[in-house]
Amino acid sequence: MKCELVDPDGIVKQLKTLKSFNVDGVMVDCWWGVVEAHAPQEYNWNGYKRLFQIVRELKLKLQIQSYLNVGNSQASVFLEYYLLSFLDFVLCKRMSLMNLQSLWLNVPTFGPGNVGDDVCIPLPHWVAEIGRSNPDIFFTDRAGRRDPECLSWGVDKERVLRGRTALEVYFDCMRSFRVEFDEFFEDSVISMIVVGLGPCGELRYPCNPVKHGWRYPGIGEFQCYDQYMLKSLRKAAEIRGHSFWARGPENTGSYNSRPHETGFFCDGGDYDGYYGRFFLSWYSQVLVEHGDRVLSLANLAFEGTRVAAKLSGFHWWYKTTSHAAELTAGFYNSSNRDGYATIMAMLKRHGAALCFTYSEMSMIDHHMDFSESLADPEGLAWQVLNAAWDACIPVASENSFPCHDREGFSYLLEKAKPIGDPDGRHFSAFTYLRLSALLMERQNLIEFERFVKKMHGEAVLEYQP
Repeated sequence: MKCELVDPDGIVKQLKTLKSFNVDGVMVDCWWGVVEAHAPQEYNWNGYKRLFQIVRELKLKLQIQSYLNVGNSQASVFLEYYLLSFLDFVLCKRMSLMNLQSLWLNVPTFGPGNVGDDVCIPLPHWVAEIGRSNPDIFFTDRAGRRDPECLSWGVDKERVLRGRTALEVYFDCMRSFRVEFDEFFEDSVISMIVVGLGPCGELRYPCNPVKHGWRYPGIGEFQCYDQYMLKSLRKAAEIRGHSFWARGPENTGSYNSRPHETGFFCDGGDYDGYYGRFFLSWYSQVLVEHGDRVLSLANLAFEGTRVAAKLSGFHWWYKTTSHAAELTAGFYNSSNRDGYATIMAMLKRHGAALCFTYSEMSMIDHHMDFSESLADPEGLAWQVLNAAWDACIPVASENSFPCHDREGFSYLLEKAKPIGDPDGRHFSAFTYLRLSALLMERQNLIEFERFVKKMHGEAVLEYQP
């Protein structure tokens, strides 16, 4: 919490092992609650600078996951590439070798921030203080429950953070990082920046918070009930000429409802009525506009360096007409509407790449029954990836849960570099989660080295462990 590097000798030893396996680089979590913890615009990058120097000395590249505008995120059991809810910039170098995948390995610097993790890194103290007197800076559900890990997109342009807007706070932090680590940019150790745009660093609403009782495969809840989001909704309703639409839907159930149990998401439900289409259009447009604004600032702060955005796959209830889980997350992707083309067009305007959390990758070892939730991870992934590729956007990905056996590694390889793709398309880079004592065990290292070689397209002798 004081931005000091923990166990540098141990880190050097582990990174040397990774380097010997020809891993391209490592990803490190960078927490807003650590670097700007005590006062606005007082940044402490010391521990990160020491760590980056070690990485550079070993001739590895860097991905930096910056946890800005969020504490440790526990919003979804399927996500582990957690960036902060408002700005996580992840910096990465993608190898330009023909027909090869870059391989990155996640290194938890201050500990993880997902389900089952035991480390708590909250928002900066000064932001938490503001939230105690003005809780509307946080995302809020219909019952008035706040999510103190995330700043609402409603404050993007509101001067509620000691005289600054949220966008100004994000830009100031990005600019500080760019100035502090100029040498790493100049030396091309860092060449791409993944900008966190929402909870877990992803462009989505925090619609399924575990701390509020959500469990898979609940549909989640809309997160638009802070005073600033409601003000935006009122304005949209007035412009439309229906001021009585300035409200959230009332028949959406609760976090753990199923679509058919609600009047809004059921087949033929209100989601497809005049008001429902208006509300969902507004809700998803706020998401796209937030991403558009932050990526514009990121391009300004990191001029000349490619930016990227992170998107996750809400695949449960994908086979229903409403696609309820996607709707509460902000993706207006019902059966009669494409919810991802608009997002890809926005990324294209900024020359941004896509980092897609392929949630199905995590299920192979968890034997999850998709039939109960009418899920379709493959169908969702096909839609999202093709929307990106059709827009000529490069796509990177990572596994959501750790795997250490051959079956799991083979599964990751097939998803990253599909043999049967008729167009020969594959991910431009892949991040493996994560560096741990378990990975360092002998048999796991043997399988991991084999995985790295196959990811890089090298011939590997088939044998049984």
